[in-house]
Amino acid sequence: MNVLTLKIKIYAPWVHSLKEKRMVVKSILGKVRNKFNVSAAEVDAQDVHQTIIIGIAIIVAHQGQADSMEEEIMRFVEMNTDAEILEIETEVR
Repeated sequence: MNVLTLKIKIYAPWVHSLKEKRMVVKSILGKVRNKFNVSAAEVDAQDVHQTIIIGIAIIVAHQGQADSMEEEIMRFVEMNTDAEILEIETEVR
C-alpha cells in the first residue's frame, strides 16, 4: 500500500475576490472528490485571490497505479477549469 499526494498550484487571473475564488475552489474540489473518491482540500494561499493551491491524497496499491491516477487527475483538472496549472508536486510514500 502506498499513499500518493499531489499539490497542484493553479492560477485563475479572472478571480478578483475571495468569494469568487471560493466558488472556483469548491467546484474543482467537489468534482475531483466525486470523480476519483480522494481526499482533497485547499492547502495554502487561502488569502491570495488568484492563486489556488490544492492538496490531494490517494491510497494506491503500487507505483503504476499512482502514476495512472496522477495523470488522470491532472487531465481532469485541466479539462474542468479555465485556470492555468502552474506547478505540480507529487510524492508517493
